[in-house]
Amino acid sequence: MSRSVIPAPIAQLPWRVIIPLVGLTTFGAAVLYSAAAGSMSPFAGSHLLRFAIFMTMALVMTRIPRDLVHWAAYPAYVGVLLLLMAVEALGAIGGGSQRWLNLGPIVLQPSELMKPTIVLVLASFYNSLPPGEVGSWRSIVPAGVLIGLPMALVLLQPDLGTALAIGFGGVVIIFLAGLPMRWFVGGGLLAAVVAPLAYFFALHDYQRRRVTTFLDPESDPLGAGYHITQSKIAIGSGGIFGKGFGNGSQSHLNYLPEPHTDFVFATMAEEWGLAGGLAVLLVFGVILRWGWSVARRAPDRFSSLLAAGMTSTIFFYVAINLMMVMGLAPVVGIPLPFMSHGGSSMMTNMICIGTLMMVDRWSRQGKNSLS
Repeated sequence: MSRSVIPAPIAQLPWRVIIPLVGLTTFGAAVLYSAAAGSMSPFAGSHLLRFAIFMTMALVMTRIPRDLVHWAAYPAYVGVLLLLMAVEALGAIGGGSQRWLNLGPIVLQPSELMKPTIVLVLASFYNSLPPGEVGSWRSIVPAGVLIGLPMALVLLQPDLGTALAIGFGGVVIIFLAGLPMRWFVGGGLLAAVVAPLAYFFALHDYQRRRVTTFLDPESDPLGAGYHITQSKIAIGSGGIFGKGFGNGSQSHLNYLPEPHTDFVFATMAEEWGLAGGLAVLLVFGVILRWGWSVARRAPDRFSSLLAAGMTSTIFFYVAINLMMVMGLAPVVGIPLPFMSHGGSSMMTNMICIGTLMMVDRWSRQGKNSLS
């Protein structure tokens, strides 16, 4: 009966992830509405509009055939890499960083596009690599170059958080491709040696302050430790059920910095309490579990790596942002997916969602062809 009433293209959409996404984004808009003192502008209205646009984009992505995606991997990588180079030459400067390209009606942050693109190109690379060469230098050196080039360009902007996100997505693909564990152990030991050197010679002054503030935020509560201190106050003061919608004093009295972007979770937790925080975590868990199930059901190696990498990219956003606002990680400017106000992060995460929907459709097509 339901098939005769509901058109097949609509019935076949992955509603198990679309419904939680719509709910999470709508809840995020409510938090942004409160952060703007009860106004849809400038945050909540544009947040919902961007979600509608990028959700449409994600649904269009589901129709793209696998062969075209596989073919486009390297051209997409080169294209985004050229955009990153253009940022260095022509990019707009804001907040002390040079990260954006002003393209008239839109302002593009190419480093955000590189997060899903690095997953795509590495999935294509390891899919084409013979299984016997996965543990050799032929697998690790090209992958290292593919990851290292955009990371270096992003670090020049400087944008440590985005560079780490690109590196994380790349390393996840390398791990899932089957690289021997000894390479990761060796990489961890090398990182332990390089980290102190990078702290003193590679990081900018403000980035070093973020690290020391993370280790001891109370040492400078009105200076470098202000963000983390106020975020902890906002989260802790919410208690179990929060102060109530629209009653968050930390954000409304401008104690909490960036209440609509990086620290939107703290804004939410003050008004909705532990109950609201657990609800948000539950929805993210549903989305990530669906993404991982798509990767496990994928019809081939390329699709599986692609889906797993996109899921890991969303996980990185969520994990780092939540750790950051709770003082468990340095402040690196990573927004919370589907809740923070910002077009670039919404675009990146919806590209990930659209790719997962696309792989899910490939899987269903494979089953239908077998049957």
